[in-house]
Amino acid sequence: MTVRTDLLALTPRTLVSLANKGLVKRAEKDLTAGSGPLVTVTADGTVRGHFPDGTETALPPGRSLDTTDCACAATGVCRHRIGLVLAYQRDTGAGADAGVDGDGDGVENAGQGDGSASGAEGAAAALGAPTPVGTPTPASKPAPASKPAPATSPAPAPAPAPAPAPATSPAPALAQAPPNTPTVWSPAEFDDDALAAALGRPALVAARRTRDRGYVARLHRPTPDDPEPRVELPTCTVRFPVPHELAYALTDASAALRGEVVALAVWAFRAADEARTGQAHADAPPVTEVSVGGRTETTERADDALRTALALADDLLLEGVQQAGPVFAGSLARARESLTAASLHWPAGAVAELREQIDAYAARGTHYEAERFAVLLAELHARHRAAAHDPVGVLGTKEAPETPLRRVRLVALGCRIGGTAADRSAETYFAHAEAGIALVLRKRWDLTEGQSPTGHELSARRLLGSPLRSLATANVVSEHTSRAADRTVAISRGRIAATSVTPLGSAWRDLPGSLLIRDTAAHLRAAGERPPRLIRPRVAADSVRVVEVATVESIGYDPAAQRLEAVVRDPAGNEVLVSAAYNPLSPGGLDALAAALGVEDEGQGQGQGQGQVYCISGMLHRAHGRIVLDPLAVLTSQGVTVPDLAPGTGDTTLTTSTPRRSDPITTALTSALTALAQAAHQGLRHLTAPTRTHLTESTTTLQRTGLHTAAHLVRTLNTTLDHEGATAAVSAWVDAQIHLTTSLELHAEGAEETTRLPSTDAAQVAPG
Repeated sequence: MTVRTDLLALTPRTLVSLANKGLVKRAEKDLTAGSGPLVTVTADGTVRGHFPDGTETALPPGRSLDTTDCACAATGVCRHRIGLVLAYQRDTGAGADAGVDGDGDGVENAGQGDGSASGAEGAAAALGAPTPVGTPTPASKPAPASKPAPATSPAPAPAPAPAPAPATSPAPALAQAPPNTPTVWSPAEFDDDALAAALGRPALVAARRTRDRGYVARLHRPTPDDPEPRVELPTCTVRFPVPHELAYALTDASAALRGEVVALAVWAFRAADEARTGQAHADAPPVTEVSVGGRTETTERADDALRTALALADDLLLEGVQQAGPVFAGSLARARESLTAASLHWPAGAVAELREQIDAYAARGTHYEAERFAVLLAELHARHRAAAHDPVGVLGTKEAPETPLRRVRLVALGCRIGGTAADRSAETYFAHAEAGIALVLRKRWDLTEGQSPTGHELSARRLLGSPLRSLATANVVSEHTSRAADRTVAISRGRIAATSVTPLGSAWRDLPGSLLIRDTAAHLRAAGERPPRLIRPRVAADSVRVVEVATVESIGYDPAAQRLEAVVRDPAGNEVLVSAAYNPLSPGGLDALAAALGVEDEGQGQGQGQGQVYCISGMLHRAHGRIVLDPLAVLTSQGVTVPDLAPGTGDTTLTTSTPRRSDPITTALTSALTALAQAAHQGLRHLTAPTRTHLTESTTTLQRTGLHTAAHLVRTLNTTLDHEGATAAVSAWVDAQIHLTTSLELHAEGAEETTRLPSTDAAQVAPG
C-alpha cells in the first residue's frame, strides 16, 4: 500500500492557494489544540479522518481537495479537509512543522523538536524514494502516535511489492533526501486521455479551440529555489505544485476556466519538450517561451489574418461573452496585431473593440452593450464578404498604421467624457482644416479607491501643458503630431515651443466647407452615397462636424429618456434636432447646454441665453428621417461652452418636452436586433427558452410589418438551430444580423423602406 505522496507534497503555501490563509491557520490551531482527526487509510489509498465534533472526511487518491467528501456544511475546501491533510502529514512524519507565516504565503518552523523532517524536505524525500513506503498508523491524539526512526536506521531494501512499515518506524528515506531538492519532472507527461479524465471533455474541447488559434506561453521549469513548474499564459498563470498530479494544479483564472487553462499549460510543456528532443530536463533553461498551435502554413498573409479573426468571432458567437476563456483577450490582441501588420486596419479596429467589450463585461462595466457586441461580430463577416469588391475601403489596406504629421494646426471642437468605476477618459476632437477631416485625441486616467471625478473636475487636469478645459477650446499648433489609421491623433510637447496652445477665437467660422456645414441636408445627401456602416471605414471622428446655426426655435427635456432636445435651423433653412443624452459623469452638462442654446425672445426656452448662437459642433447624422446633431460644444457670442466639462450638479429645472413615438418599422427591426444580440450574448450553444421565444416572436412581428426578407432570415436561424445545431446556425445568425442592422440604418436615414438591401450593397455583404 503506497504512501499518499500527493498529500505529503502539499506545503502550507499550496494549501493557502487551494483554500485561504484563515482556513489553514484554523486547521493548524485545531491540530495543536487536540481537535485534530483520527486518521485511517484504506486499502485503495483513501485517507479518512474522524473529527471530535463527529465530522467524517475522506480524501480519495486522484481527486482535488474541493471535490473530495466531507460531512460538514461547507462548500469547497473546508478546514476539515485542510486539517486532515496536516494530520496525515504529521502522522507520516513528513509535515506538521510548517506553519503559515504572517503574509499567508510562506512557512515558518514550529520547532517541535521531534526530529521529523520539515514539510518541504519530507515531501521531496518521499517523492524521490525508490520504493513505496509504509502506510501510516491511525492516530487519535494531536501528538505523533509514533516516533521517527533513528538517523542510523537503514533504509528498506527495494521490494517487488509494497509492504507495510512498522507502526513505530516511518520510512527512514523521508529524512534522508537533501532539502529543497526539486523533483525532476514535466507536466508534459500527461497525455490527452489523462487531461480528459482529470479536467473533463468540455474543458479539453475549449482548450483545443484556443490551441487551434495558437497562443504563446512562458515556461518556468523546477529549480532548487523554485521547485514548482509553471506556465505564464497570456492572461493567467498555471502552476503544478504536486509532481505527477493534475488534480492540484493551481491557476489565478476563475474556477469555471481552470480545466481549459491547465490543459493549455500542459500542451505548452509538451511543445517545449518536443522542441528540445534529445536534451535532458536538467540541462533545460529555467525559462522558455514557446508558441503553441496556430496555423503552420500561410498563404496570403492578409487573408490568413482575417480568417483567424473570423474564427475568433465565430467562437464568441457560439459560446457567448459569458463563456469567453481567460486566454481569449490575448487571442484577440494577437489577431489585432496580425490584422494591423497586414494593413487590415478596419477589421483590426473591430477586433480591438470586441476585446474592450469582453473586458468591460468581465469587469461589470457599463461600457458593455450586448447590441454593440453583436454588431461587431457581424461587422467582421460583412467586411470579409465585401473585401473582394472594395478591399481599400472595406479593409483599410492602403491606410498607413501611423502617419507622422509635419507642422500642423488643429482647431478644437469640444470634448466628450467617459469612463468606468476604475477609470476616466477624455476624447478631445479637433478639426484638421488643411486635410478637411476631424481627428480625436484620447486620454485615459486610472482611478484609485474613493476617486470619482466629474467632467468638470477633470477639466483642470493638464494635457500638453494646458488644462483640459483650455485644450478643448483652443488652437493647437504642433510639430510633434501623428495620426493613426482610425484618425486618432497623438501630440507630444517635444522641445520648447514645438507645440503651442492658444484660445480658439473665431476659428470655427473659418473652417473649410467639408467641416463647417451650412446646408446639412445637402451634406447628408452626399454622405448617403456611402456604403453601409458595417463596411464603412472605421474612423473615430467620421461624423464630427460644425453646423452653423441661423436660429434656435425650441428647447425641451425628455425626463423618461433623460435627453435634452433643441430644434435649430441652419442657414439653408433645414431643421436640425440637437439631441444630447444625460452623462452621469458630467451632471451639469445638460444645464450648460440648455443655457448656451437658451432662447430669450417670445418667451420660449429657458430665458437664460448666453447671447447669439453661432455654431454647434457634434456628430451629425440622420435618425428616423430627421437630421440629428449630438453636440460636443456650442459657440456663442460670449465664447465656447463644452457641456461635458461644465460645472453644476444637474439640478436646474428644464422645460419638459413630449417624447416622440417610434414608428412600427423601427420598433420591429429594433426588437429583432435585440433578440439577435441576446443570442450572441448568451452564445448559440447556450440559448435560454426566453431568448428562443423572443426570436420566434420577432419573426412574427417582422412578417406582420411587411419586412418579409428580414422575417425569413430570422426564421431560418430558428430552423437551423432546431435541426442542424448551433455550429450550422452561425452563418444564419450573421445573415440576419447584417440584414437587419443595415435595414435599420437605411430606415433611420430616411431611405425608402424595402425588404432587401440596395443592390450595390447587397452584393458586397450577401451570404457566400
